[in-house]
Amino acid sequence: MKGIDMRVFGYCRVSTAMQANDGDSLDEQVRRIKGYAMMQGWEIDEADIFVERAVSGSVPFVDRPEGGKLLASVETGDVIISTKMNRAFRNARVALETLDTLKAKKVGLVFMDLGGDVTGNGISKMVYTILAAVDENFRDALRERVRESKQYRASVGLYNGGKKQFGYDIVDGKLVENAAEQAVLLQMMERRAAGISYHKIGAEFGKDAKSIKRMLDRKA
Repeated sequence: MKGIDMRVFGYCRVSTAMQANDGDSLDEQVRRIKGYAMMQGWEIDEADIFVERAVSGSVPFVDRPEGGKLLASVETGDVIISTKMNRAFRNARVALETLDTLKAKKVGLVFMDLGGDVTGNGISKMVYTILAAVDENFRDALRERVRESKQYRASVGLYNGGKKQFGYDIVDGKLVENAAEQAVLLQMMERRAAGISYHKIGAEFGKDAKSIKRMLDRKA
């Protein structure tokens, strides 16, 4: 039952500029939020629907432009509606910290894909906690696949982006050995094999000790 002073807020998010410019995903989220509010007998103003455009879910909710404004706007008894948990959170720790903040302010948080207010009873929080952990687990698996892909590309001589490795040139998207720099690497390896420290090798070749170690570790 809606209280006299209760306000209803909506939260939508897309992670890429393409989705934001296309508008379909955001429009659909707004439509569903309005529909949910109407079924609950709640009124929601257009100005109270916070739309986050081209912001990654990995950015903490409070640090997002619209997320931060939303948290600053809600007061005791208010309700926030979002279509899916992953529109708001991609990290279990951040999700539960935000949940605790909202519960302390007695603000409801409705995720339509979870069936209602996750700040309510123990079962809702249990489901919320499990799904948040699973979602984070999925992102960890995705990062691992990206890392494996980069390792494979490196193993077949493809360039992964970022700063060019010393000893190589980039030709048509591939790493190609630079003869002069490879000769320098060989000299560094010989000095290291002779027991000379990274610091002294770095001083000789105009680089710091950490850079020398990193370059020789790659060459090993």
